[in-house]
Amino acid sequence: MTHFSLSRQHKPAPFIDNAVQQALDERRLVGAVVLVARHGELVYQQAAGFSDRESQRAMTLDTQFRLASVTKPVVSSAAMVLVAQGKITLDESIERWLPDFRPKRAGGGPAAITLRQLLSHTAGLGYRFFEQDNQGSYARADVSDGLDSSAISLSENLRRIASVPLCYEPGTSWGYSVATDVLGGLIEQVTGMPLPEAVRQLVTDPLGMHDTAFSAENNARMATVYVNDSPEPHRLAEGEVVSAFEECIGIVFSPSRIFNTRAFPSGGAGMAGTAGDVLRLLETLRQDGGDLLPGHLVTEMVRDQTGGLTLPNVPGAGFGLGFSVLRDPALALSPESTGTWRWGGAYGHSWFVDPAMGLSVVALTNTLNEGMSGRFVNDLRDAVYQTLETTF
Repeated sequence: MTHFSLSRQHKPAPFIDNAVQQALDERRLVGAVVLVARHGELVYQQAAGFSDRESQRAMTLDTQFRLASVTKPVVSSAAMVLVAQGKITLDESIERWLPDFRPKRAGGGPAAITLRQLLSHTAGLGYRFFEQDNQGSYARADVSDGLDSSAISLSENLRRIASVPLCYEPGTSWGYSVATDVLGGLIEQVTGMPLPEAVRQLVTDPLGMHDTAFSAENNARMATVYVNDSPEPHRLAEGEVVSAFEECIGIVFSPSRIFNTRAFPSGGAGMAGTAGDVLRLLETLRQDGGDLLPGHLVTEMVRDQTGGLTLPNVPGAGFGLGFSVLRDPALALSPESTGTWRWGGAYGHSWFVDPAMGLSVVALTNTLNEGMSGRFVNDLRDAVYQTLETTF
């Protein structure tokens, strides 16, 4: 059984308070929810700023956020539950379940892709938003990254993905990609259920993550999304394109997508949820899987699967089955322990788990790209470790 409570009162933590307040004061963030758990207890919680600035609606602990890639550890965990149930193995070809998903190698013939390669982003796939312009292979195939308002089905998106030649031979390199969307299609075939129902039965219901799903109904609970700008972030427009990386075409965002029950369920980016729900999942994994997963499969998830490959834009890190794994804190210029796992989300989120310190941290914001890859991410991380020395 996983022992964890969200009802604890947070302890005074001025370093964390200051990191959050400075980001708000400097108008780098509009609002944020920050949770810190240590050894299974919630030791810090703060909802700060605005969920919706224009209406002056305050951020609250139960505010829901569009999760973007914070969806990935949820869906990856669902796949691992199927492994635990013996319904699929990490190293068998996915062709058995997705016979029509046969993307070709750069040199010609179809490639064999495994579940492990999908989970670790070593399958040879890419992301449309990384391409330089609309002449890229994924753009020409009209592949959805799972964040736009595309009206296609999940199976149609997988067909489009499979029509593009692989970026590299599976298992020989690493590339962040639509692999978790393909994973969603695989989960549907293995379970015989739509992905939202499968994830609900496999992960969110067992963990009590009742505010996390592939669609949302209550607009009043959902954080409005903002984009960093001068002198302050502007409200994200429907269909607005934003890039977190230079020389990349960027992501086409549809904030309204989460309310559209007909939008295909994107395993890589399609869920909404609360910071508390995300923390429940992370704490379950940190505590060797609780009742969700056997410990040996969690060990596999948090092990670097990349064989020493360099991850672009993630110095000192490898990748496990669903998130990055820190292998060189010095190279990463980080106070985190070796073996820390973390990732983020394009709508403005970051999280990390430092098992050596018994530490889980979730920071969901409504401001991109600051909350995912801006100064706030490292400021908060450093503030948490400063606080460990004196308070937690």
